Amino acid sequence: MLKATANLTKGLLLLGILSAASDGFAEVLFKPAFESLKFNAPVLLTHAGDRSNRLYVVEQGGQIRVFDNRRDVKKSDVFFDIKQHSTSAFLSGGEQGLLGLAFDPQFKQNGYFYLNYTATKPRRTVISRFQVADDDPMTVKPDSETILLEIEQDFANHNGGMLAFGPDGHLYIGMGDGGSGGDPNHRAQDGQSLLGKMLRIRSDGSVPPDNPFVDDKNVRDEIWAIGLRNPWRFSFDRATGALWVGDVGQNKVEEVDVIVKGGNYGWRWYEGSQAYKIDAATERATLIPPVFEYGRDLGQSITGGVVYRGKAYPSLQGRYFFADFVSGQTWSMPVTGGNATILPRLSNPSSFGEDEAGELYVLSYSGNVFQVVDQ
Repeated sequence: MLKATANLTKGLLLLGILSAASDGFAEVLFKPAFESLKFNAPVLLTHAGDRSNRLYVVEQGGQIRVFDNRRDVKKSDVFFDIKQHSTSAFLSGGEQGLLGLAFDPQFKQNGYFYLNYTATKPRRTVISRFQVADDDPMTVKPDSETILLEIEQDFANHNGGMLAFGPDGHLYIGMGDGGSGGDPNHRAQDGQSLLGKMLRIRSDGSVPPDNPFVDDKNVRDEIWAIGLRNPWRFSFDRATGALWVGDVGQNKVEEVDVIVKGGNYGWRWYEGSQAYKIDAATERATLIPPVFEYGRDLGQSITGGVVYRGKAYPSLQGRYFFADFVSGQTWSMPVTGGNATILPRLSNPSSFGEDEAGELYVLSYSGNVFQVVDQ
């Protein structure tokens, strides 16, 4: 049986059910946000936390574009081009490419930002730190790349790709299981592999001494949680600090997890709450079940979302918004537990993101940005 560690899901309703939009949220819409802008395969929207009111959009092919957060903005500028600034052999296509961006909590003072991208020869995930010019936060210093971590990939898919700073000031990195199908190399449960894990490092690449496995010789020090298949997108709740992840499923279930220190989320023994490939070690493990899951009748690739903590729409406070990339279906659910409300569909929602005020946006992989609004 799938065993839940005591109190780890406290306040969350395990496997909440779907409901039609009839609980007061029928008027949640996705409104075109910046109608003059169009992006090329966008996979992330974020801000620098520097009170500049600028937004940054990551394009999978290797560029980051920046623009003022105004509805009438007419153009975006290139902030970063990986082919100009990286020393690695960049690799893009399929599930590979420039996949993640996070700004240092002290970006305004130190100018650091961090990228998650795919490189080749050998194929690997690269976590790098870059720096902007001292006198111009829109210009990246030449030759400023510092590689913090490199992780070889078994296959071209399941790269994860997200990285974000937690409320503790440390950098969290979501890693897929290495790819193919069914985790053939059993990476997600292998403590000596960084694949299929949530990682946590300091901003200089070192390991925080309070990471859960630093005294366990069988598990790498960088690991925060294990047993993930492909945590494409995750986010921290601004109010509670909870770490919400959308973990892409195999062929039956897509799941939402709340990640805790040292937790094991079951893959490849379990796909969500469904047994997948049980072995002799399964019964010795304490596993944490998802807080929500849905089947392949509703989608095939979850896009993890964000808990709304903005001020413009008080009725959306404390609701987690997420989507499915393939079906375009979107949902919201209260973080305190309850049913997931079905919302309108979008074309290939690739990522959710917040501006500095906590207002919520969703990217369509076709190139458009939408804002979550309550009519």
